[in-house]
Amino acid sequence: MRTTRRGGRLATRLFAAQALIVVAGALTLVIVAVVVAPGLFRDHLNRVVGPVSDDMARHLDEALARALLLALAFAVAAALLTTLAVSWFITRRLTQPITHMAAAATRIADGDYHARVSASGLGVEFAVLDNAFNRMAGTLEHTERRRRELLADLAHELRTPIATLDSFLEGIEDSVIPTSPDTWRTLRDQTLRLRRLVDDIDAVSRAEERQLDLRPRLLRVDEAVDEAVRAAAAAFADKGVGLEHRPGPARATVEADPDRLREILDNLLGNALRHTPPAGAVIITAVARSDEVDVAVTDTGEGIAGAHLPHLFDRFYRSDPARSRSTGGSGIGLTIARALAQAHGGDLRAASDGVGRGATFTLVLPRSNAA
Repeated sequence: MRTTRRGGRLATRLFAAQALIVVAGALTLVIVAVVVAPGLFRDHLNRVVGPVSDDMARHLDEALARALLLALAFAVAAALLTTLAVSWFITRRLTQPITHMAAAATRIADGDYHARVSASGLGVEFAVLDNAFNRMAGTLEHTERRRRELLADLAHELRTPIATLDSFLEGIEDSVIPTSPDTWRTLRDQTLRLRRLVDDIDAVSRAEERQLDLRPRLLRVDEAVDEAVRAAAAAFADKGVGLEHRPGPARATVEADPDRLREILDNLLGNALRHTPPAGAVIITAVARSDEVDVAVTDTGEGIAGAHLPHLFDRFYRSDPARSRSTGGSGIGLTIARALAQAHGGDLRAASDGVGRGATFTLVLPRSNAA
């Protein structure tokens, strides 16, 4: 109701303003015609027929005035009606999109994030406004969906450690569970798990909403890969998994935040190590293309079923037994890695020929041709 009344007042003001302009123009025309026309008529009459008597001049002035007033009355009335009709149509066309947009904005404010406005067809300016409004609504819908998913995922993930903590505390209170070092270690592990989960949620939320403090600079991809490989070498050696870096034939340069790029690589290598059995191998390569750089991490591990590939980057997705909680993953690492890649203008992709046939995760980054 409030939106409709505001739209009506705007239409009334626009129509009244245009009507006032038309009326002012008509009155100006009448006044000028009445004041100026008789003088011009007498001047031309004297030039053509010479001086006339006062009585004839008075009759001629009256005839001219009646003719002018009659002609002006019909002309002004027709022009006024036509102009007011056109003004009413234009006013209605201008206020309708604004009214619809206000109604859509009200629906969004009330929680209906599916509301959109249709194209008004009133020119480039209104097209830009319609597009901007719909993009804003889409962003709000995406953010709200992410918020709900986050709350649901968070509730699900918090349930297990909280239940463990609650059962242990209850057992300690009832003297069923002794306060041994193992007990305190278990409680500490659960609190660390909660802290890690909170940190991961914060990281992925910031990355997905593009709120990261990125500090990009030019760097060579192979040098960043070398650092990540050296840092992960000890863990791979302990498990008996081979790790090899195969530099590309061309030096690939990208503009990226070194710390964030290292975080992506560490996540991919850690993921490959968790799902590759002893005596397996992980190979990381960097291939420079015309406009992008592909960094592929290929393992000979458990592989991924085709049905699960589209969901690998969903938060807390663990439907595939090969990617279960028992392997030590948080269920959110790949989500963070892809969000970081997209924040750099790139992407993260996954491929696998099936269970038991390994997997390949490819980090795609825009290539920089700067030296």
